[in-house]
Amino acid sequence: MSSLSERLTRGSASSPSQVDHARRLVADWQLLADLSFADLTLWVPLPTGAWWCVAQVRPLTAPTCRPEDLVGAEVSGPVAEPFVTAHQEGRPVTEGEPDWSGPAPRRREVIPVRHDGVTVAVLAKDTNLAVTRSPSTLELTYLDIAADLCLMVSAGTFPPQKLQDAEMSPRVGDGLVRLDSAGRATYASPNALSAYRRIGVAGDVVGADLAELTRLASADRVAGEAVAAGIAAAVAGRFPDPMDVEGVSATMLVRALPLQAPGAEAGALVLVRDVTDVRRRDRALLTKDATIREIHHRVKNNLQTVAALLRLQARRMTEPAARAALEESVRRVASIAVVHDTLAGSREDVVDVDDVLDQVLPMLGDLASIGPAAGTRRTGSFGELPAAAATPLVLAVTELLHNAAEHAFPDGEPGSIELVAERDGDDLVVRVRDNGQGLPEGFDPADSDGLGLQIVRTLVTSELGGTLSMGAPAGRSGTEVVLTLPGAGLPRR
Repeated sequence: MSSLSERLTRGSASSPSQVDHARRLVADWQLLADLSFADLTLWVPLPTGAWWCVAQVRPLTAPTCRPEDLVGAEVSGPVAEPFVTAHQEGRPVTEGEPDWSGPAPRRREVIPVRHDGVTVAVLAKDTNLAVTRSPSTLELTYLDIAADLCLMVSAGTFPPQKLQDAEMSPRVGDGLVRLDSAGRATYASPNALSAYRRIGVAGDVVGADLAELTRLASADRVAGEAVAAGIAAAVAGRFPDPMDVEGVSATMLVRALPLQAPGAEAGALVLVRDVTDVRRRDRALLTKDATIREIHHRVKNNLQTVAALLRLQARRMTEPAARAALEESVRRVASIAVVHDTLAGSREDVVDVDDVLDQVLPMLGDLASIGPAAGTRRTGSFGELPAAAATPLVLAVTELLHNAAEHAFPDGEPGSIELVAERDGDDLVVRVRDNGQGLPEGFDPADSDGLGLQIVRTLVTSELGGTLSMGAPAGRSGTEVVLTLPGAGLPRR
């Protein structure tokens, strides 16, 4: 199935702004479905004259009358006549007789979706008529607000220009307050009253100036002023961002929407949600995240101290082999320190491997004394990997680069070393190839007793669950080492 943007482009939405407007409507239309107790579907005209359904949502406040998946369905003929009328005349159209053909009788209203004076699509609102009961004050208020929002959709003033976070935004069932043109509450749902009670409001909400009431309930004066200004802005016809109100013992998320339907009394809709537990968990996660980053920072500092001590010890060694062994240890410790330095500056437990290698390669050149004899070049992208995989991978790659610089070019012969990262499906393939003298006759990496190769083999097979192979590159001289890491996936970025 193609994306919503692709489906809209195939229909009547021809400009990026029209596509974005329809996408914002779909991102925010659960609110409209819940308020109207109706199933919503979005339809666009095709060049063939048929109408194509590109999106669908069902209400959380009432039984659905469209249990089937309509996305991708096409209609034409008499069924599509209300679509054509709403699209051409730019006004809502209500079908006269109920539709009895489905699993439940339903009545359909078709609303044009306008943007900058152009009808981008039409919105079909199907109401389940099988649910017969005397509507309560809450339901009547919901339907009244839904009617205003539908008129705003047809006028092009809803949805807001900024895409909303549908997961975190308050929903109809969380708590709803309707305001008149003066900003006073004319209705508050039971859940909204409970939310205001939890932040410390003891008096009546209905009849009160909600902006002032919310400001006084906020324990943070600055935040309270901001929320009050947002509610006042919604009454004036603007779309403020959702904001938190922190009371003495609870936190409430507030979202205010203007109700500016043509020909109707102006006002605003305020949705509230008790997010006390969510914000407490967020603060705990932030504290934990800061602690982890501080640990990585201290580990990096300790590793740098160890590297400095090993470097001092190496300078005192008179035996060349012992000095070389200590210098190799300095390089390995420094590589791990770079990984922890990256983690200390990240808010996620992932590592940008390309950034780490760009820092490690200059150190490798200094320690291995590659100098002008061999140039090192990196191609391809490793992307971001979890820290548990990034550390052994960086260490394995630096070992292979060091081995290539040390053994491929005897007597300082000129040459090149290439580090290549490739994606083979879900696998990450890393190649370290040089144009040096190649492997000795009968060399078997599995039987090699070299410390560097043993380290690489252990890291790749045990830590990364991958495979290691060595041989001559196809059609050229030198050596190529191939690391295959299964399941590394595509780069996160």
